[in-house]
Amino acid sequence: MNTEISNETDESIDLDEVVALTEYLGQALHMHPGAELAVTMVDATAMAEPHVTWMDLEGPTDVMSFPMDQLTQGQPGAPTEGQMGDIIICPEVAAAQASSSGHTPRDEVLLLTVHGFLYLLGYDHGEPAEKEEMFALQRHLLLTFFAARYD
Repeated sequence: MNTEISNETDESIDLDEVVALTEYLGQALHMHPGAELAVTMVDATAMAEPHVTWMDLEGPTDVMSFPMDQLTQGQPGAPTEGQMGDIIICPEVAAAQASSSGHTPRDEVLLLTVHGFLYLLGYDHGEPAEKEEMFALQRHLLLTFFAARYD
C-alpha cells in the first residue's frame, strides 16, 4: 500500500501510526501492495468546504472519502489493484467526538481512518444492514490492528 499522508493542521498527529494502519488495512483487505491512497488531516474550515460542496451539509464533518478507481475489497490470492483515492480527516471534529465517546482523539483519528478506507472500498452505512456490516468490520480491523501493533 502506498500511502501519501499530510497534516495541514496545528494538531499533533502520529502520521507514522496512521500509515501503519493503512498498510495493515491494505493487507487485511487484500489490496495490491502498489495500491495508492492519500490521507490528509485538515482543520474545520478546510473540511467545511467539501462537506457543503459534496454533501450539501453546512459545517465541518469528521471524515470524507473520495474514491478514484471505484475499487472493492480483494480476495486472498487476488488483490485489488489501482488508486484508492483520498481520505480527508478533521482532527478537530475527531477530538470533539472522542470526548463525547469516552476515548482519545488518537483513537478517533484511527477509527476515522478505517471508516474512510472502507468508504473507498464501497462500504456504506445508509441502511441498517449496511451499517451493521461496515461497523462490525471497522471494529474488527481496528482491534486486530491494535492487537498486532501493541502485542
